[in-house]
Amino acid sequence: MQQRMARHWAFMHQGIPAAYQAARNPLSPDAKIIDEGRALYQKNCASCHGATGMGDGEVANSLNPSPALLAYMIQMPMSVDEYMLWSISDGGAAFGTAMPAFKGVLTRDEIWKIVTYMRAGFPVAQSQ
Repeated sequence: MQQRMARHWAFMHQGIPAAYQAARNPLSPDAKIIDEGRALYQKNCASCHGATGMGDGEVANSLNPSPALLAYMIQMPMSVDEYMLWSISDGGAAFGTAMPAFKGVLTRDEIWKIVTYMRAGFPVAQSQ
């Protein structure tokens, strides 16, 4: 639990790193963006965080600390855009977690699509 709270503590006491300060999601939560965010989330996040953000992905039990419960976290006051961009971009190495850094894997636009999908409540595809 200590590792999981480390980023939150840093956010509250030291603020957001300069690279993410005042970052805002420029994407509107329309169906196309949410669908693209879902596909990106399923490809890059679901194996740890689970299909619906409940931390129950297929590799979740092998991680210590366990993956964040994104379905709950995305609703917390700390989960402002700049915090989410920082978390996904830089990963958790600085805080002792296995969360990989995605800034070299995903574009900023792709990260915003994932955030948009999570903020929409992890909806299932319309065709399902």
